[in-house]
Amino acid sequence: MINQDAIVALATPSGSGAIAVIRISGTDAIGIGNSVFKSVKGKDLTKQKSHTLHLGHITDGILTLDEALVSVFKGPNSYTGEDTIEISCHGSTYIQQQIIQLLLRKGCRMAQPGEFTLRAFLNGKLDLSQAEAVADLIASDNEASHQIAMKQMRGGFSNEIAQLRQELLNFASLIELELDFAEEDVEFADRTQFHELLNRIEFVLKRLIDSFAVGNVIKNGIPVAIVGEPNVGKSTLLNALLNEERAIVSDIAGTTRDTIEDELVINGIGFRFIDTAGIRETEDVVESIGIRKTFEKMEMAQVVLYLINNEQLIINNELDAVKIEIEKIKNQFPLKPLIVIGNKADKLSQSQIETVKTEIPQILMISAKQNIGIENLKNQLISFVDTGALRNNETIVTNSRHYDSLIKALEEIQKVQYGLQTNLSSDLMAIDIREALYHFGSITGEVTNDELLGNIFANFCIGK
Repeated sequence: MINQDAIVALATPSGSGAIAVIRISGTDAIGIGNSVFKSVKGKDLTKQKSHTLHLGHITDGILTLDEALVSVFKGPNSYTGEDTIEISCHGSTYIQQQIIQLLLRKGCRMAQPGEFTLRAFLNGKLDLSQAEAVADLIASDNEASHQIAMKQMRGGFSNEIAQLRQELLNFASLIELELDFAEEDVEFADRTQFHELLNRIEFVLKRLIDSFAVGNVIKNGIPVAIVGEPNVGKSTLLNALLNEERAIVSDIAGTTRDTIEDELVINGIGFRFIDTAGIRETEDVVESIGIRKTFEKMEMAQVVLYLINNEQLIINNELDAVKIEIEKIKNQFPLKPLIVIGNKADKLSQSQIETVKTEIPQILMISAKQNIGIENLKNQLISFVDTGALRNNETIVTNSRHYDSLIKALEEIQKVQYGLQTNLSSDLMAIDIREALYHFGSITGEVTNDELLGNIFANFCIGK
């Protein structure tokens, strides 16, 4: 599958900027780069050492396109494992287009999405899980997702899987050897050691599988629905959390007709807050659609913030009604963390606050408008995320493909355990061991196919 023809792409984001980087990789990449580059010191790029920088001009015949800095990386000591040139030019979109078109005329072709990283994988510079971590690193938008992607790109997850696979492979070879001497009825694989190995593999697989629950929310953000009756301060709370005027705030009930979403990073963890339409009986068609969407967002959210207007609670004596509503939400979404928030606490006396807390002990008192209690709310949200594995620098699975392969590998390991307990014949156990090895290999790319690689790298940006 390795195709070493020279490919070219813009490695920096498209659009104008201070500088742009154009990357070439493949057969004769340095020769092609040299054909359009005139060094200020008359250097020939093909004769320069790897990992060197050269100042000069990009020229098209007698026409000078730009002054540029060219980096030379010679394979196999480059990102792709091939000869690579990077042209750092001025960030004009016109200059970028002119240089890329020139390189295409000189023999390059446009790179496909992720093709540079695909070549790095095919040339053994990265395994498949490390290559996928490159895309995660580019997409990381908070400290936690960045930390996980960096660990995976450095091979933390790969090393753990490779070690388990190698130990299982060693025993598998002994099991296979027994099949060659089936008539002699001999055992080369120590069954006690094999049982201990399977237990250890099962323990590690379960830990990695369990980590996906945390890894997935860290990678994609935790959706949090802000719900409550109209005019209790949901939009004001969203604005207070984001510290900006994101949602329209008005004294008129039913101002929010649709859901409004925005993200906030708290202690390195991403949260996606969803301001929903107020829940009430209404004959307004548009508002009714918004209320229906509110329930849909509550279904999708992982945390629900139920907001109450403390002032109206006391004035209208609605404590019993609110307690019934809280129980309804708990019954409808029993597995979702629910934070009951009493807004406009600054309007109550201390005795009134104590009355409310006595009736609703779990209530968190805030004033969204005065920014009181917002930090307490953020701390409570963080408490719902188990960051222990992250703090302890443990491997956390964030990729759904890896999660699926780990599940399948665990199923096969458990089949082998059952076979060992029931004295299943070695030839039948060997089948399950081979399947487990296959699923381990599919994570790191030791077992792969063109369709899988196409699906993975199609999600990369061009130029990476």
